[in-house]
Amino acid sequence: MAGLNGPPGEAGWQVYIIHCSDGSLYTGITTDVERRLAQHGAGRGARYFRGRDPERLVYLEGGHDRSSASRREAAIKQLQREDKWRLIESAANRLHARDPDAGDS
Repeated sequence: MAGLNGPPGEAGWQVYIIHCSDGSLYTGITTDVERRLAQHGAGRGARYFRGRDPERLVYLEGGHDRSSASRREAAIKQLQREDKWRLIESAANRLHARDPDAGDS
């Protein structure tokens, strides 16, 4: 997962979505995605992960300060499940830009 946090020195806030073992989608914010994923995986951090496991990071959006990240997190949490999946599949998802199988065609 190297490079998920952006270039060194870029301390911006990011919004992320994790697909969970029960099929649910967890949305959160952080300045260090790799650290936060490790915390979730180790059972530390959000209470949401008691009784369910984080399976994979499915969405990442950068370029926020603390305030805008919190507002964006709240807006995403209000979306219907199908709208969250549309967001995950959209060009706004920084993970798609990192997908070597995505191709440039």
